[in-house]
Amino acid sequence: MRARRRVGTALVALLAVAAGEPGLAEGQSAWQPSPGHTQVPIWPTVVPHARPVEGAEVSGVVVDAAGRERLVGGRPWVYVDKVSQPTMSVYSPVGRNTGAAVVVFPGGGYNVLAIDLEGTEVCDWLTSRGVTCVLLKYRVPCVKTGPYRDCRTALEDAQRTVGLVRFQAAQRHIDPHKIGVLGLSAGGHMVAAISTHFEKRLYPTVDAADTVSCRPDFAIALYPGHLAVPERHFALNPDIRVTRRTPPTFLLHAEDDPIDPVENSLVYHAALRKAGVPAEMHLYVTGGHAFGLRRTSAPITDWPTLVERWLGTIGMTSK
Repeated sequence: MRARRRVGTALVALLAVAAGEPGLAEGQSAWQPSPGHTQVPIWPTVVPHARPVEGAEVSGVVVDAAGRERLVGGRPWVYVDKVSQPTMSVYSPVGRNTGAAVVVFPGGGYNVLAIDLEGTEVCDWLTSRGVTCVLLKYRVPCVKTGPYRDCRTALEDAQRTVGLVRFQAAQRHIDPHKIGVLGLSAGGHMVAAISTHFEKRLYPTVDAADTVSCRPDFAIALYPGHLAVPERHFALNPDIRVTRRTPPTFLLHAEDDPIDPVENSLVYHAALRKAGVPAEMHLYVTGGHAFGLRRTSAPITDWPTLVERWLGTIGMTSK
């Protein structure tokens, strides 16, 4: 019999795909990528600002209050919990190589990672379009550093990974000027965070990879959270300081998103426009939250086509 444990509002904020309280099925072993893909630690020695995590890393499927698997697009989805050793898994392009690369940040409220729904499935799509994909398994859960739910340790992992990808670009057949980021939900917040926090690392220099820029060349944020502050009439999170050096950005959101309201994308888009940053935003009346790439009857699930066109328009995949 599959055991389960209840979780609090943080996971409710991850996926509200049906009525009732979601939970996590009892975790098995640490998550591993599919055959042919190897995950490697992003930190060569000590993880900076490490915090104790109770227990070992686990992964499993999300279940509802009755122990039934939560389904998105007719399929269950896998979570990863208690990540203390962040890793990256590289997915090489299938067929042609455009030279572009994308570092993917799965969502999960900074508490768990939706590792397949908002991670590996994104990589499968991107590699089929000639884009190298780097899946970041960043540290969760994390201690929030303020009222806006930003996560310092996750941002450190993101900065380190983008720098590593750029440092290793030649050996991975990547154009160092075509390295972007993509994130969903909380991962969408991390897209905005690294797009506005790249001038200075949040951690002491580890090696030569930390001497190259960790600025993304483009950014894709899908139903991002933690960007608008409701208590301030949905003003932009003051930790997100947009400048003219913030990279070109693609935003997508559903107006009926019950978890991360559409204002998160609206206030960020307004800040991008004010700073003169090229930004494309698509809003849909319906679509909800945390649909990933899984097809549903909602038109919003056609979003990958929009991203592909945008990447071509900005010259990232024109090769």
